[in-house]
Amino acid sequence: MSPINPDSRISLGRRAFLQQGALILGGLTAAPLGQLAAAADQKQRGAVRVGLVTDLHYADKPPGGSRHYRETLKKLDEAVTQFKKDEPDFVVFHGDLIDSGKSLEQEKQHLQTIVTAIDAIPYPRYFVLGNHCVDQLTKAEFLKGVGQKESYFSFDRGGYHFVVLDSCFKSDGTPYGRHNFKWTDANMPASELKWLKDDLQQTKLPTIVFVHQPLDLKDTAAHAVKNSSQVRKILESAGNVAAVFQGHSHRNKYSEIGGIHYCTMVAMVEGSGLTNNGYSTLDVYADGSLVLNGFRKQQDYHWS
Repeated sequence: MSPINPDSRISLGRRAFLQQGALILGGLTAAPLGQLAAAADQKQRGAVRVGLVTDLHYADKPPGGSRHYRETLKKLDEAVTQFKKDEPDFVVFHGDLIDSGKSLEQEKQHLQTIVTAIDAIPYPRYFVLGNHCVDQLTKAEFLKGVGQKESYFSFDRGGYHFVVLDSCFKSDGTPYGRHNFKWTDANMPASELKWLKDDLQQTKLPTIVFVHQPLDLKDTAAHAVKNSSQVRKILESAGNVAAVFQGHSHRNKYSEIGGIHYCTMVAMVEGSGLTNNGYSTLDVYADGSLVLNGFRKQQDYHWS
């Protein structure tokens, strides 16, 4: 390991500071290494700490390409152990909790199995709908399975406002379910856009958004929400949205658009073995700083 310059002001999260394993992308705000490492320490946690996981794709079936469906249970167990150490205020699962099954009953079993494993997390959990969550299931069936009433909603915690969005709708506004959609046709209907605009207008708190399909891509991109430009306009007009955390494309990606940070997180299902795991904790501070501490394949980020 090469020596670390104590005067360096490169933005690194805790695990990158320790391992120098993270890729640092443009647009991240500089801060002293020692300060960032201390800020991420358990004793100096943020006003709110959030556990983040995406694209588990659990299924009782053989690997498909780079996706190792059954291994998700071991990877999740590792994340649960880490969360018990870091004690987040809540954990967000960013969609594609399960993968497709041969039948509706098998998908229900996949959901029951992964939810039983998630129940080992002794903190509140929130679930973002992903396209694979409702391959054969309906949204109502999925939500009942995870014990959640709504697919999009908001809540406050520690001086921050958090928004969970649902982009699993066809272009005509029909909700995904029972094989009635193409994964490339992801949208937010007019009713949800109105709800989002009204919700953001009703809070003065700094806001963080959770969604499955990316909002920082061109509307025509395969993995994008097809009306993402409309969604971004609402987020930017609100003036209080700090960051958006998303999944779906299975790889680390960062961008900044209109003063908002967009962080696409790595999928847990990709690759065999715990070395290919990926999950993170996010600390949000009273001064507006955000520190994402990535584990395994997940990158680290710090934004002031």
